[in-house]
Amino acid sequence: MEIIGEIIGYLAGVLTAGTMVPQIIKSIRTKHVRDLSIYMVLMYVLNAGLWVTYGISISSIPLILADSFALIAGLTQLFLKMRYYKNGKEGLFLDSA
Repeated sequence: MEIIGEIIGYLAGVLTAGTMVPQIIKSIRTKHVRDLSIYMVLMYVLNAGLWVTYGISISSIPLILADSFALIAGLTQLFLKMRYYKNGKEGLFLDSA
């Protein structure tokens, strides 16, 4: 029964970590990120970082692996947001809320 819990943990981790991947692909293809909320990306990165920290504190390999991937994905999207953003008159943070 313990193996089923591990499988569910890994599956949930893969699905959670993969939620940012479609947006990353779209951002790379279109180089358009103005409509993407910087606050959402920052919250995603913070969330993933906290989950990695928690996973380390309880020695949970599924949490550590999945949320490390999520953290990398979030940081990637943050980089793309900053790289492709066209400086408008309201600024990076104000027009993306």
